[in-house]
Amino acid sequence: MKPAVFSYQSPRTLDEVFGELAEHGSDARVLAGGQSLIRLMNARTETPGVLVDINRIPGLDEVTVEDGVVRIGALVRQRTSEVSPVIREHTPVFSEAGAEVAHVSVRERGTVVGSIAFADPCAELPTALVALDGEIVARSTRGERVIPAEQMFLGPYRTALAEDEMAVEARLPALPTGRTGSAFLEITRRHGELPVCGVASILRLDDDGQITEARISVGAVGDRPQRARAAESALLGRTTDPEVWREAGELAAREIEPRPTVHGSSAYRRHLASVVTRRSLSRAAARALEGAHHV
Repeated sequence: MKPAVFSYQSPRTLDEVFGELAEHGSDARVLAGGQSLIRLMNARTETPGVLVDINRIPGLDEVTVEDGVVRIGALVRQRTSEVSPVIREHTPVFSEAGAEVAHVSVRERGTVVGSIAFADPCAELPTALVALDGEIVARSTRGERVIPAEQMFLGPYRTALAEDEMAVEARLPALPTGRTGSAFLEITRRHGELPVCGVASILRLDDDGQITEARISVGAVGDRPQRARAAESALLGRTTDPEVWREAGELAAREIEPRPTVHGSSAYRRHLASVVTRRSLSRAAARALEGAHHV
């Protein structure tokens, strides 16, 4: 199929983008990588009247670190993020999650912020963003606001962004150095497909090997990425042990509300969440014990 008729705008400044969004509201869509949007337009699942292409706006394709926060601009490609030395050093779990997104050819064009704003509940990068306590910077003609990752995702393909807002940047707090480990693991039916379960884990250990910080984000089983708070709390003060990971996996599985899909029942997807959480924690702990958190 072909897309419905639309108007194409190619602004050169963010102010022009915000003006288009303010004028056209829900009838406008921002085009960055287009890996999801163009497919939906061709299927006429999305029929925007105005397409606002931001690819000619300078300064949006940068990855920087400032005051312990990694900043990813709206035009940073997923492949760039995946191999970025800055991201690999400071937030390696984000690089690891990025390496699982579709295929390299898709990642060469798709953008990090675009994937987050699309809010596919199965997507890898939103799951990693939630584990990292990341943020999205949104701007419009009304000004700027910062949206915490856990407040960003409202449901499948629904975010806290207003119709006149554009996500201009993702912010990722850098992980502590030393005995901190992280891991992203997922299960897919076939290579390059969206996962049926994905888990991002972050662990920090003290000198005695006890867990002082734990973060677990479970994606692809519910309507949005979800932190497993009970499992995180249960890990504090514990030592690295297979039985500890098993218990945490079971707790995480109880916290989520899996959706039955063609890939399996709710019970099956809950079981996957338990297994993948256990494996992700085990890998994160091994990396923490090595004394470095990078991939």
